[in-house]
Amino acid sequence: MDYNFQFGVVWDNFPALLEGAWLTFQLGCIAFGGGALIGLICAALKTYGPWAIRFLVDSYVVFITNTPALIQIYFLYFGLPEVGLRWSNEACLLIGLTLNAGAYLTLILRAGFLSVRITEIEAGQTLGMSLIQQVRYIIIPHIAKSIYPALANFFIVVLVMGTSVGALIGVDELTGQAINLSSVNYRWLEYFTVVAGMYVVLTFVASIGLALLGRWAFRVKARIF
Repeated sequence: MDYNFQFGVVWDNFPALLEGAWLTFQLGCIAFGGGALIGLICAALKTYGPWAIRFLVDSYVVFITNTPALIQIYFLYFGLPEVGLRWSNEACLLIGLTLNAGAYLTLILRAGFLSVRITEIEAGQTLGMSLIQQVRYIIIPHIAKSIYPALANFFIVVLVMGTSVGALIGVDELTGQAINLSSVNYRWLEYFTVVAGMYVVLTFVASIGLALLGRWAFRVKARIF
């Protein structure tokens, strides 16, 4: 193979790649946080709500989980401006990832709700706990411990790396920065070799952080890999 690697051009623009990696991490955290809130509310409504509310939640989950995340983001970025609704590319990416995460986290969190034994709820009622207190002191600690590994894995696999679809609508996250920079000097192989390594480091650091958080907050001995 007659190819002359020139990683010098990558190191010259490495600060821009670091900015993209930081934006990737921020987008992942925000989307995951919003999705977790949506998932918690929808899981509670699907478990304890009336049939009409459960039907609406089911419709949302079925629609989101059966359409690609890229199509959802394209709908927000290219489709809605046709009817006068226009948001920035970063906003469309965040909204799309948050709604997508919310649907999948609804399924994960509902499994946690169903794992709570009825005797624990009855014990809380006997102690005079309100519904909010039962959720705070019984349900959330229980489901957090039982499904934390699944939540951590979802954050790593889907959101941290899922943010890369933002490059297709011009978001300058890590993949977007690599595309922009490599388009200048056409050193695609060098840029994406480095970017692949950066994604590995990013997910490794996030895995360590989530494992430590799980052990400290929920006493979950989560595996790093």
